[in-house]
Amino acid sequence: MNKKANIPWEVVENRLAELKKDQQWLREELQLSPNVVTNWKNRGVPSGKAVAVARILELSTDQLLGLESYETVAGASRVQAVERGDPSYVHIKKVKLRLSAGVTGFQADPEFDSGGTVAVDPRWIARNGYSPDRLIAIKVHGQSMEPTLYEEDLVILNTADKAMIDGVVYAFNYEGQAVVKRLSRDAGEWWLTSDNPDQRKYHRKLCRGGDCIIVGRVVRKESDHI
Repeated sequence: MNKKANIPWEVVENRLAELKKDQQWLREELQLSPNVVTNWKNRGVPSGKAVAVARILELSTDQLLGLESYETVAGASRVQAVERGDPSYVHIKKVKLRLSAGVTGFQADPEFDSGGTVAVDPRWIARNGYSPDRLIAIKVHGQSMEPTLYEEDLVILNTADKAMIDGVVYAFNYEGQAVVKRLSRDAGEWWLTSDNPDQRKYHRKLCRGGDCIIVGRVVRKESDHI
């Protein structure tokens, strides 16, 4: 079997210039020693490193290998396909919450009908100091949080973060039902509020005691709405 050709260093160097990044940034992101980078500059990037390098440079592997052209758009984020189980990403479980009124704990049943997991970049997790095993993803139901969140949007919860903060969005166990609401402080009390401006339909609810228990803070959303 023929050995695959290395990726010319000029391809990486040109892409770094487009991203306004330098070699030190690349080395730190990939946790490489200076000698490795020197070898890559002299001999090219080993094809076995194509996936990792492409991800850091926000390219597909085909683009890195010169098999597909690309254009950059100011202010846009590049979309990359992620295979289920890709080890370079952290896979957050999609679940359905099973709750009981007045009980702080919860059960999370797998959400098999929508792919099973949400793939997120481990750098996002590290940057925010999250523990992957304390993150879960749930679907939003109803229209009460529009236009912030829509029906069927996926949100990732940090179940390790239950500190009550005015203006922050959480998932709650509210009288045994899973709801996603914004927490607000008013008149010495905590309230669950909706972002939907139709106050006649989505009035606020008092959050007090065992009837209103935080499951976790909403830290990310996946939505089809732009």
